[in-house]
Amino acid sequence: MKVVVVGCTHAGTAAVKTILKENPGAEVQVFERNDNVSFLSCGIALYIGEVVNKAEELFYSNPQELSDLGADVHMEHNVLDIDVDAKQVKVQNMLTDETFTESYDKLVLTTGSWPIEPPIPGVDAENILLCKNYNQAKEIFARKQDAEKVVIVGGGYIGIELVEAFAETGKDVTLIDGLDRILNKYLDPEFTDVLEDDLRNRGVKLALNQTVERFESDENGNVKSVHTPNGDFEADLVIMCVGFRPNAELVMGKIDTLPNGAVKVNEYMQTSNPDIYAGGDNVAVHYNPTGDHAYIPLATNAVRMGTLIGKNIGGHRVKYRGTQGTSGLYLFGYNIGSTGVNVNSAPHFGLEVDSVVVKDMYRPEFMPTTEEVLMKLVYDKKTKVIVGGQVMSKYDITQSANTLSLAVQNKMTIEDLAYVDFFFQPHFDRPLNYLNILAQAACEKEGL
Repeated sequence: MKVVVVGCTHAGTAAVKTILKENPGAEVQVFERNDNVSFLSCGIALYIGEVVNKAEELFYSNPQELSDLGADVHMEHNVLDIDVDAKQVKVQNMLTDETFTESYDKLVLTTGSWPIEPPIPGVDAENILLCKNYNQAKEIFARKQDAEKVVIVGGGYIGIELVEAFAETGKDVTLIDGLDRILNKYLDPEFTDVLEDDLRNRGVKLALNQTVERFESDENGNVKSVHTPNGDFEADLVIMCVGFRPNAELVMGKIDTLPNGAVKVNEYMQTSNPDIYAGGDNVAVHYNPTGDHAYIPLATNAVRMGTLIGKNIGGHRVKYRGTQGTSGLYLFGYNIGSTGVNVNSAPHFGLEVDSVVVKDMYRPEFMPTTEEVLMKLVYDKKTKVIVGGQVMSKYDITQSANTLSLAVQNKMTIEDLAYVDFFFQPHFDRPLNYLNILAQAACEKEGL
């Protein structure tokens, strides 16, 4: 079996390793446009904030490792076209400009995503940067040394983490977002109100519900101010973090995709063409809260999908269980976890939901210390099946988001969670675990 892998970050790396482990004798050809593999872009903010000393520490594999495992790895090679009928890819060697074709029995599409670049006047200024890969991380770090005023455009996870990183290293930080709240996709107002107040108290300027209309640059081509309908914000450095789009140009019109190009796959990671497998940021996940496809680019999804490609490429073995979009965030001492839909996002997914919010202590007050936990449970209004949840505390309770993720995946009801068996030990929790208490509050609200 000859396998061609297009793209090799998280899903690609996991796929290559698993294919070679599970399919002895398979010929694996890897084509990657960059000069590196497996870069953890989620760690860029840690590097910018000098928590991680070197960007090189954010790699967990390398081309040599994949070669040693038996793959034929072609770095700085760009796949230009895919002929799905002839089962061939057209490849350009980016160093020599040579082009050639490569045949395959099975094709693995792990082409990832790319930051959205809005067509804003002036966006091509020298000091307006994207935040995705290793080279961009190095450039941001180099330019931050001489930058005092930093503007982040986009209030999702990456944007917020960069806000913290720059603020912690003494920069004057402004966050601009077109929505009226930060982290809108992940958290409801009960949580974002707390975080926004904390950011303002730390001197971060929040320009919410504002869109960037243009960038003004100086005579050297460097941006000096960011213009919104509400005014101008001075800038020595701008980072664009307004979201991601799937790298789907190679397969548009050739296999089934969402309108944005995200590839649809079945439970064995096959596309509509059974000889083409796909995983990672270029793929639409099966979203368990709705039972439908959704575009949720996360490294966890990518690694899981890549592993399943390797498990199934030689025959159907392990089913894809779908995802809840579970994620965690550390922001200025707050430990935050979320999974599934929130009340704000539910209408977008066609769900009619209800919810409860509870504040409690994570362990008894008689212990020497304890911390407040803010929790929210989101559930289907008719069936009472849990479809999402959010937790936040100065104490690290983020693993509870994983517990809620399992509840969503297994379609547990609020009553199931209210009385599920969790241990009690005063060092760790109360006689009723705080998740039990949260679900019992939902049951009380529903008269159960």
